[in-house]
Amino acid sequence: MKFIDEVSLTVQSGSGGRGCVSFRRERFVPRGGPDGGNGGRGGDVRLVARAGRRTLYPFRFQRLYKAENGAPGQGNQRSGKAGADLTIEVPPGTLVFDADTGELIHDLVAPEAVVVVAVGGRGCKGNAHFKTSTHQTPRFAQPGEPGQTRQLRLELKLLADVGIIGLPNAGKSTLISRVSAATPKIADYPFTTLTPTLGVVNPPFGGEPFVMADIPGLIEGAHAGVGLGARFLRHVERTRILVHLVDAATIDPSDLTRDLRIVNTEMERYGRQLAEKPQIVALNKIDLTGAEEKARQFAQALGETETILISAATGDGVRQLLGRIVAALDATEAGPR
Repeated sequence: MKFIDEVSLTVQSGSGGRGCVSFRRERFVPRGGPDGGNGGRGGDVRLVARAGRRTLYPFRFQRLYKAENGAPGQGNQRSGKAGADLTIEVPPGTLVFDADTGELIHDLVAPEAVVVVAVGGRGCKGNAHFKTSTHQTPRFAQPGEPGQTRQLRLELKLLADVGIIGLPNAGKSTLISRVSAATPKIADYPFTTLTPTLGVVNPPFGGEPFVMADIPGLIEGAHAGVGLGARFLRHVERTRILVHLVDAATIDPSDLTRDLRIVNTEMERYGRQLAEKPQIVALNKIDLTGAEEKARQFAQALGETETILISAATGDGVRQLLGRIVAALDATEAGPR
């Protein structure tokens, strides 16, 4: 299924049913009087976050969602049936915006969170409601109140405990495929990963499973939309900690920390406290010739910042990395992000 993280759609709540104009007609009951019933209310449109949903892909095929109208009132003071509410399921982490004003309506972070985005029209009164001692035969009723029509923009920010970041071709997809059941595309060229990938990691030494996200590679200017740009930087916002993966084999001895600095600078420029998230620096591809020595020089250049040497391809150092991730998660507060 294609990963879609931003869509626009139109929602319409149901119109309320009109009131009924009716008069009682029974044998031996003269002047039966008005008995028109009220119309039923229109259905609401609401969005609910469902844990089983991972993408906004279904909205590519349907852009208009309408709730049911209320039924009109009937004689004998029978009220019309209320229109059924329409529930639209979205992934947890979906932000709901008014497309016309840009206003954030709701952030559906937690599973089963609900927001009503269009309120159904009110069912209106039949002529029985308007009978008085001075007006005993009203021949009018109220029309149904129309429903609401709204243009919405849905934006998905993935909910993950751990986000893997780094320059293109750093080995992020290989790492997530090594530690989880996720099966991202893996190839030896930049921008192999074009969409975020989620995987559930069960630590081999026991403990609580956690969700890891492989974020597509970032390059200089990503905060301004260069490359895959800010479209995927927003998915980093939801993570609790970051694993910053650096390709040890391509480290430039004349500027050892350049790759790390590029990605961190883009997160700082993007804002929203991304650069303040806890980071674990992992130097990948140490199985390649000369990579381990470059990695050790890199670690010395960082000074007190802890680095972990790994090979996602062979599995070397991956268990140590998972232990560090679990410790970092235990040290951070869980909950809505």
